[in-house]
Amino acid sequence: MGDLRTVSHRRAVTRQRLVDAALGVFSEQGFGRTTVEQVCDRAGFTRGAFYSNFSSLDELFLAMWEQRSADMVTGLHTAFEERMPDQVGSVREAVEFALAVIPVDEDWYRVSAEFTAHALRTPGMRWVMAERERGIQRALLPVIEKLLAMNGQEVVNRDALGQALVAVHDGTLVQCLVEPDDEVVHARRVDLFVLVVEAHTKESRAS
Repeated sequence: MGDLRTVSHRRAVTRQRLVDAALGVFSEQGFGRTTVEQVCDRAGFTRGAFYSNFSSLDELFLAMWEQRSADMVTGLHTAFEERMPDQVGSVREAVEFALAVIPVDEDWYRVSAEFTAHALRTPGMRWVMAERERGIQRALLPVIEKLLAMNGQEVVNRDALGQALVAVHDGTLVQCLVEPDDEVVHARRVDLFVLVVEAHTKESRAS
């Protein structure tokens, strides 16, 4: 029994090292140009180790994507809870707090953009993208509602606001990555978020 546990642990460690290596290789090379050998070299394993854990780069890509997406959502929720302010004075203040917590990760954006294109070309994989968006909404909406409640406001339509926030985040993130030092771009990102939140909220009846 102990030997089985040892093998299972070793296999889990190998699999995780391959997943960790995949993010860097996919970001640098692009999914379409990445080879199994490149991932194995980065992780320090042979092709045999790769194929004992994954049947293809597609399967590795999906495993890496799902894990990173889940980790991102969990990290966001934890960061928001740990840094939650005692009060906010406006929608803009709530938005600025939220955006300060959300990471801007160029490597992850490169992989995310490529995976989105890959999923749209691959039958049966669009659900992965849909679940990713739902996961982000589940992490963000309770926090947004809590912040807005501090300002005497409530959300009118949670689903509509959640979809709008994901859309605005993805769109403005591209601009921030393309022009990272342009303060106007970052300021307009905040402006757009404020407009979206204001369009989906109203004064709370409890206020």
